Amino acid sequence: MKILEIRALRGPNYWSNRRHYLIAMKVDLEEMEHYPSNTINGFTERLVNLIPSLFEHRCSRGYEGGFIERLNEGTWMGHIIEHVALELQVLAGMQCGFGRTRGYGKEGVYNVIFSYEEEKAGRYAADAAFTIVEAMISSQPYDIEKDIQKLRQIREEERFGPSTASIVEEAKKRNIPIMRLNEYSLVQLGWGIHQQRIQATMTGRTSSIGLEIASDKEETKNILYNNGCPVPYGLVVYNAEEVEATVLKVGFPVVIKPVDGHQGKGATININNKEDALRAFEAAQNYSDGVIIEKYIQGNDYRLLIIDNKFIAAARRIPAHVTGDGKSTINELIQEVNKDPRRGFGHEKMLTEIKVDKMTQRLLDQENYTVESILPEGEAFFLKTTANLSTGGISEDVTETVHSTNIFIAERASKFIDLDICGIDVIAPNLTEPIDETGGAIIEVNGAPGFRMHLSPTKGQPKNVAKPVLDMLFPTGNSGRIPIISVTGTNGKTTTTRLIAHILRTNGQKVGTTTTDGIYIQNNLLYRGDCSGPESARFVLRDPTVDYAVLETARGGIVRAGLGYDLSDVGVVTNVASDHLGLHGIQTMEQMTRVKSVVAENIHKHGYAVLNADDDNVFAMLENITCQAALFSMVSTNPRILKHCRKGGAAAVYEDGKIILRKGEWSIPVDKVINIPLTYSGKAAFQIQNVLAACLAAFVKGVDVEEIRISLQTFVPTPAQLPGRMNVFTFEKYTVMIDYAHNSAGMEAMGKFIESLAFEHSTAIIAGTGDRRDQDLKDYSRMAAEYFDELIIWEDREYARGRDSTEVMNLILEGAKSIPEKTNIQIILDEDEAVDHAMKKALPNSVICIFTGRIEAMTSKISMHKEKELDLNISKEDIPNIGLLTDEK
Repeated sequence: MKILEIRALRGPNYWSNRRHYLIAMKVDLEEMEHYPSNTINGFTERLVNLIPSLFEHRCSRGYEGGFIERLNEGTWMGHIIEHVALELQVLAGMQCGFGRTRGYGKEGVYNVIFSYEEEKAGRYAADAAFTIVEAMISSQPYDIEKDIQKLRQIREEERFGPSTASIVEEAKKRNIPIMRLNEYSLVQLGWGIHQQRIQATMTGRTSSIGLEIASDKEETKNILYNNGCPVPYGLVVYNAEEVEATVLKVGFPVVIKPVDGHQGKGATININNKEDALRAFEAAQNYSDGVIIEKYIQGNDYRLLIIDNKFIAAARRIPAHVTGDGKSTINELIQEVNKDPRRGFGHEKMLTEIKVDKMTQRLLDQENYTVESILPEGEAFFLKTTANLSTGGISEDVTETVHSTNIFIAERASKFIDLDICGIDVIAPNLTEPIDETGGAIIEVNGAPGFRMHLSPTKGQPKNVAKPVLDMLFPTGNSGRIPIISVTGTNGKTTTTRLIAHILRTNGQKVGTTTTDGIYIQNNLLYRGDCSGPESARFVLRDPTVDYAVLETARGGIVRAGLGYDLSDVGVVTNVASDHLGLHGIQTMEQMTRVKSVVAENIHKHGYAVLNADDDNVFAMLENITCQAALFSMVSTNPRILKHCRKGGAAAVYEDGKIILRKGEWSIPVDKVINIPLTYSGKAAFQIQNVLAACLAAFVKGVDVEEIRISLQTFVPTPAQLPGRMNVFTFEKYTVMIDYAHNSAGMEAMGKFIESLAFEHSTAIIAGTGDRRDQDLKDYSRMAAEYFDELIIWEDREYARGRDSTEVMNLILEGAKSIPEKTNIQIILDEDEAVDHAMKKALPNSVICIFTGRIEAMTSKISMHKEKELDLNISKEDIPNIGLLTDEK
C-alpha cells in the first residue's frame, strides 16, 4: 500500500456541507485490494487488542460494535485506516467522528476522508493510521502511546488557548465568521470592512498606550495612586545593593516582582528577611532590569475582569498547594492532586497539572523541605507564589459578592489605564466590603487577562465572559459579514463574475473579486494568475477595504480544499459540462454536478441560488438547496421558468432581443442586447446567458434596474475589462480575437459566434491541456475543425501538466482529422510562430482566433502588431506630403 496524497479541506466541500474540516487521503491499496480484513489471519484480533475503543465505532450499522462486525465480515484497508485515524485523535482528546471512504475511480485507489480539529493533528493521524494498519497486516508490534502523546502535543501547540477559544466559540454562536491569521492567537472576526481582530484577549481597539502602561507595574501604580486608587507602597530598584535599604524603608513583609513581568513570572510574595529578599531580587531580574519592592498586602488574591470599562466577573485565586496527611511526601501529594480528572496537560481541561519548577524549589528551600519531605497532617504547603491557573492554581467565582464600591474602583482604574479589556488584581480580606476600608489594594492591572478562571472556576458558577467582548466589538448585534456572490460552472464563470463586480462597482460598492486571471481589490489587480480557489477568496475577505465580495469559485479549489467561506448570499451556477472529468477522482457527470452544487447548497437561507434553467444538471440542484431560488433561461417560455414565476419566484429571460427580469407575474425590461457590448449585438448567445446570470444575481441583491442597465452598456470585452474573453483586435485587412475557450462546449459556442459574423475565412490556433481525458482533447479539436476553415495546432509544453506534450498535441491532431472534409490543418510547434504565420498569411476579411492560456503574453504580442500597423499607416499618410514639398522645391 502507499499514500498518494494527503490534503486538508477547510470549508464546505464535496464530502460534506456541514463538516468543513476534513482530511482527504488518496490511498493505493495495491495488492491489498484483493485482501479484505477477514482474509488476513489474526488481523482483526491484533487491531482490536491495540485499540480496544474501536468497539465504540458504530460504522454503517448504527450501533456499538458495528465496525468490529465489518472487520469480521471483511472490509477494505482504506475503510480501516479511516476509523483508526479518527480513533487516534479521539484518544488524544479531540472530538472527531465523521468519516467516509469511497473509490477514487481506479482499481485499488480510494479517497479516505475523516474529520480533524487541528490540521497538523489530522495529517499526523493520517500517516500514523496508515502505518498502524500496515503493522497489523504484517503482525508487527506497535507502540500506539507514542502516537497518542504526539497528537496531544500537537493539539496543545496548535489549538487556541481557553481565552481565545471562548471568544471564537461565542462568535460562532452569533454566526460571525472566523479566520485564524497566524499560528498563534491572532484571529479575524467578520469579513472585509466589518472585521474586528483579537489576539488572545487583546482587540483591535485595545490601546497600545494602555498596554504599555499596564506592562510597567511602577507606572501603573503611580497613575492609580495619583488618582486616588488604593495601591501598596513600593519602590523600584535596579541592583542588589539597593535591596536592603529599600526593604527596610518599605517594611516587611514585602513582595518583589519584575517591573514588566506577567503571569506571575519572577514574583515572590510574603518575604520577611533580607536573605530571601536578595534571592527574590535575583529571580525577578531574570525577567526585568527594574524590580519592584512593595508592601505585602495580607489577604486573598482576587481578579476582577473589566470589559469595555464595565465590571464583568470576579474570581478568588488560590496558588497550587498540597495539604499534608502525615505520611505522604510532597511529591506523592502532588501526584495525588494531579489525579484529579479535572486536571490535564496544558489547557486541555479545567485545571492544569502541578509541576515542580524553580519557583517550587525556591519555596521548598525557604522551608528547608525537599520533594521527599513528609508534610505534617493538615499543613498546607504552597507550591507557587502566584495563583495562576496555568501553574496549577485554582479559582472560585465570587462575582455576585463584590461590593459596589469595589466595582466602582475597578471600573475607574480601567479607564485611567485606558484598556478595553483588563484584569484588576486585588489583595484584600474579601470583596464584600470596600477594599479601601479593609486595607486591600490594587496590586496590578493586566492587559490581555486570561479568561480561564472565569470560564471554568473550580468552585462557583462559570461566567460567559466572551459575551461582553463580542457585544463590545459588534455592538449592534450584526454578524460582521459582507455580502458574497459566488459564481461557479464549467463555462462563463469569469465573465459572469467580472460583470457582477462591474455592476456592483457602478452601484458604489467597494468590491473584491477573484477570477482565473487574478485578484482585484476595487478594480486594482493585486495578484495575477488563476485565483479562483479558497485561499484567494480568503484574501478578499481579509481585506479591510472591501464591502462586497464577488468570487469565481472553480471546481479545482472545491475538490482540493473546499470553499473559502461558509455561506454566501448568492450562488450562481452557469452550467455543468464534462470538462475536467477524470481529475481528483471526479469521473462522472453526476459527480461533477455534485462538485458544482457545493456553491448552490451553501447559501444563507434568505439568500438566492441563481441557476440555469436550460441546463438539466444545474436545474436538478433545486432539490437540495435550502435557500431561495432564482432561474435564468434563454427561452422565455421555458416551462421551468413559467412554473417558478407562477409561485412568485424571480427569473431572468431572453425575449424578443431583450434582457427581461421577472418577479412573479411582473416583467421588467432591462435592455436590448444590441445595446450590450458583451453580446456583440446578440450574436454571442453564450454571452447573453452570462448577462442573464449576472443581472439576476444583482437584481436579487436589490440593485436598481437602471444601475444594471448602465453597467451592461459600459461593460466592454476589452483586454483591460475582460482579459482573454473575446478580446477583438481589428487590423486593416483582418481581425484577431483572443479567447480562453478550452473545452468542447466553449469551442462550440465560439464557433457558432464566429460563423454568425460572416467572415470570408476563419483560422483557429489551438493546443491541448495535459490533464484532460483523451476523449476531451479530441472533442475539443473536433469542434474547432467543425466550425473553422483552417486549424493551426501547436505544442503546449507549459500546460502539459505531467503528460508528454507531444502525445497531447497528437490527440488534438487526431480529433481535428476526425472531420473528413477538414484538410487545412497545420502543425507549428511554437505558439508565437503559429500566430506570426497566421497573421502573415491572413486573407482579407478573415478572422484569426487564438485560443490560449497565455492571455497576457498574447495580448501584449497582438497589441504590438496593432501598434506597428498604426505607425505604418501614419507613415504612409506623411509620405505624400513630403513628396509635395520636394516637388515644389
